[in-house]
Amino acid sequence: MKTSDFYYDLPEELIAQTPLKNRSDSRLLILDKNTGKIRHESFRDLPSYLRPGDRLVLNDTKVLPARLIGHRRDSGTEVELLLLKRLSDQDLSALSDLIDASLLSSEFSCCFWETLAGPGKRARVGHILDFGNYTAEGPLLSAQIIGVKPDGNRIVRFDFHGVFEEILDRLGQMPLPPYIHEKLADPTRYQTVYAREEGSAAAPTAGLHFTKDLLQRIEEMGIGITYVTLHVGLGTFRPVKVESIEEHVMHREFFHLDEKAAEEINRTKKEGGRIIAVGTTSCRTIESAAVEPGKVMPMSKETGIFIYPGYQFKILDGLITNFHLPESTLIMLVSALAGRENILNAYLEAVQEKYRFFSFGDAMFITDHV
Repeated sequence: MKTSDFYYDLPEELIAQTPLKNRSDSRLLILDKNTGKIRHESFRDLPSYLRPGDRLVLNDTKVLPARLIGHRRDSGTEVELLLLKRLSDQDLSALSDLIDASLLSSEFSCCFWETLAGPGKRARVGHILDFGNYTAEGPLLSAQIIGVKPDGNRIVRFDFHGVFEEILDRLGQMPLPPYIHEKLADPTRYQTVYAREEGSAAAPTAGLHFTKDLLQRIEEMGIGITYVTLHVGLGTFRPVKVESIEEHVMHREFFHLDEKAAEEINRTKKEGGRIIAVGTTSCRTIESAAVEPGKVMPMSKETGIFIYPGYQFKILDGLITNFHLPESTLIMLVSALAGRENILNAYLEAVQEKYRFFSFGDAMFITDHV
């Protein structure tokens, strides 16, 4: 299939720039994956389309305030770093050919990250960047560029006094998607109400519509809720640049599905309940952990699973998701579940009905028997 097969025309004014005041006030397009039938509801009406015995699978990843703006120590020029991945000793060993080994050690507490740097010419190997106010011991946080990957990403050693995560909470900003141009007044609105496992560079946005009250209502109906973790990388915004989608190489992201989650999912499938993923990241997690139709195993690893039409789902029965960018891997994933024509027809109707699109936009529930 061609990448252009997944194009649709979206007026720019339909790209949501800010979240709604109340999370569950979003609109909800209900799409029958088998017939293409559509209904229009409010997200708070979601429980009406769930059944006792169903199970929602939610991604509990938490977005890091991963955007840091600092200044080069030698020149004072501004440099921005975007944290992508915290590097383990094993990661550093694998990257040893790209790292200046003389810059690995530090007299302070330190940690290592892969980052995006901008402008790149201001962040060359050996350069030191300072962030935040100076203390008696020096800058609150500093970073030295110790290596450069072939894709241009910088390998950075952060030096700090105190707890890195606490310093990041003080100095970092939420790394909003490139299509959002408004400043986010409340950073918690780019987190789900159940976020707890820090590590994402972007939010699992389908979960932003849920409130604690709505989740409680759902559980009281006899619907299970299972939490998994997939740390969302910036690769989720990377465009597909090849003509044939089969040639696209998917970005890799870390996921964790524990024994409790595996038992809950397997039991639900065995008892005939539906597994409904909240978001494409939850979908990719459970399908990556599937060892056979209807069965997952506990796993903690990276996945590069690429789901597009023709894919045979092993676990997923339904999907709650936002509206995705044209020609993206995400619109290809939802097309694998509901069919490309059904999805493009639903998107066309959503445009005509002036739904709000992308991260802070409205939602779609792909299900059966609408």
